[in-house]
Amino acid sequence: MSGFNVAVVGATGQVGRVMRTLLEERHFPVETIRFFSSARSAGTTLPWKGQDIVVEDVATADYSGIDIAVFSAGATASREYAPKFAAAGAVVVDNSSAWRKDPEVPLVVSEVNPDDVDNRPKGIIANPNCTTMAAMPVLKPLVDAAGGLTRLFVSSYQAVSGSGRAGRRRADRPDRGRRRSRPGSAGPGRPRGHPARARRVRRPHRLRRRAARRLHRRRRKRGNRRGQKLRNESRRILHIPDLAVSGTCVRVPVYTGHTSPSTPSSPATSRPTRPVPCWPRAPACASSTSRPRSRPPAATRSSSAASVTTRPSTATAGLCSSSPATTCAKGAALNAVQVAEVVAARLR
Repeated sequence: MSGFNVAVVGATGQVGRVMRTLLEERHFPVETIRFFSSARSAGTTLPWKGQDIVVEDVATADYSGIDIAVFSAGATASREYAPKFAAAGAVVVDNSSAWRKDPEVPLVVSEVNPDDVDNRPKGIIANPNCTTMAAMPVLKPLVDAAGGLTRLFVSSYQAVSGSGRAGRRRADRPDRGRRRSRPGSAGPGRPRGHPARARRVRRPHRLRRRAARRLHRRRRKRGNRRGQKLRNESRRILHIPDLAVSGTCVRVPVYTGHTSPSTPSSPATSRPTRPVPCWPRAPACASSTSRPRSRPPAATRSSSAASVTTRPSTATAGLCSSSPATTCAKGAALNAVQVAEVVAARLR
């Protein structure tokens, strides 16, 4: 097969735009390509290799003939339309949170567990959360070199682009003191369930020049939502179901990039520099040691960076590492395209 019939669902969004660019830059074997979005963007055109491709309405389009579909349309749209694309014969690579907990949907990072794509009963493959995605290429070589992991401590500092265009707009808003209720919004005297409460801004605090850690009411005893994602997804991707993970996630006012300082522990990490030689040979992993004057590695669109390999003074065994990565690229669009490349190689 010389090429594949490819679909990009959510092609007009922030991550969809990066997906389109990566498919072209990485010379993905495309015979025909179709772009899908909501009815609001349907009928517009998007460029593809010198052509203008008309965006189709995902709700009314014909899905037949598509071989591979990459989704970045949000969880609600993915739950509704990904099974329809799969039923029409496409292999779906979904970037949303819709299918990450489904045991019949493999959760794949292309450099860590690519063989998991072969076991897809529903025809859908899920992308992990961007924080998990950045950490996995760094942790996988440690797992292989040390023979496993027993415990993982992670503190993740996440860019505003992780919450889409709205996050970038929030970071750009000027500080104007304490937020006041708008006319018609829910004030202190509004009862729970009042219609005005539903119209309140979901994240009212300003992110400009601030860092924010948010705990959802229902999860205060169990940690925040992204910390739970990191724990559950790490266990699935590394195939360590009893891995103990403690994660703290903080939103910081930068546009792109996640950094996750981590302390993994395993029975074999008795020397602080033992796993370092495995990093330069690992795919999608730039590395450096913690020697004085050593220049820290930079994450690129196609890699995470591993640095600061030192033994923590408060731990009996372990290493400290840092794994920066770009949000929209390796944290979302790039891994989806790389997983699609793995699928394409197996379909040929």
